[in-house]
Amino acid sequence: MIHFIVRRLLLTVPVLLTMSFLVFLIVRLVPGDPAHAILGMYATPESVAALRDQLHLDDPIFVQYIRWLGNVLQGDLGTDYQTGEAISTQLLSRLPVTLQLTGFAMLFSAVIAIPLGILAAKRGGSSDVGASTLGFLGISIPDFWLGVMLILVFSLYLGWLPSFGYVPITESFGGSLRHMILPAVTLGLNYAAVLTRTTRGAILEVLDSPYVTTARAKGLKEHRVMSGHVLKNAAVAIITVMGLQTGYAIGGAVIIEQVFSLPGVGRLTLDAVLGRDYPLIQGSVLLIALIFMLINILTDVINAVINPRARLEGR
Repeated sequence: MIHFIVRRLLLTVPVLLTMSFLVFLIVRLVPGDPAHAILGMYATPESVAALRDQLHLDDPIFVQYIRWLGNVLQGDLGTDYQTGEAISTQLLSRLPVTLQLTGFAMLFSAVIAIPLGILAAKRGGSSDVGASTLGFLGISIPDFWLGVMLILVFSLYLGWLPSFGYVPITESFGGSLRHMILPAVTLGLNYAAVLTRTTRGAILEVLDSPYVTTARAKGLKEHRVMSGHVLKNAAVAIITVMGLQTGYAIGGAVIIEQVFSLPGVGRLTLDAVLGRDYPLIQGSVLLIALIFMLINILTDVINAVINPRARLEGR
């Protein structure tokens, strides 16, 4: 198991290097000049040239990348062009918001999707129809539209939940939960739809297996068959999809954080893109990519514990 984990961690290094260089290159191809964005209405050709020289923006891209990578390897992600604050400090202050949003969204997704997927495995029943309907709606409805509709109904019309803002969970658990319900539902519904269909498909595939038929023939009760044979073998597919969805949710939180005015990493990244803040964009994307990969590794480890064949196949 240790060899399996170390191997997966080592494989993330070239992926992160490749991703970081591509992001470094792409952000510099986006129209707009950071010097103009920083100086704003006070920009003159002389001041723009001086600021570009100060920020080393006129150096060759590869030289800029090597300098930035060397600083990153020393734990320095650079400073924010707009505020002059250390980027690592900004990211660490915003990361708990994004992780909390993602955690609640995936919890909502799992609580809704897994039981519904199990019920939907009864072909042709009302639960199957309900699961198919949820899957269709969840995949079809855009996140931003759903968020706006939830705000209109539960915040403006009913007045049950706040429409924007954030309360740290360390200050008030109840207040933090109330502010997170609508964003989490908005973010988690799409993933719940996909997870429902995945759960249903995985269970149906296992139900048709010979060992399930044998277990039933031995007289085992249905709940014993479901818990001891079906769910255990279907768990690998379910956990794999949940792991991927968690990584996608961290990246997809950008829109949700903007709609609900949550001060997370996603909103910080969007502001950095609009302000042409190269170091902040690079640091944010690097952090999100690193978290995504760690979640995938954790997912593989869990699957390897549940199903040792997955560990052998990963060698």
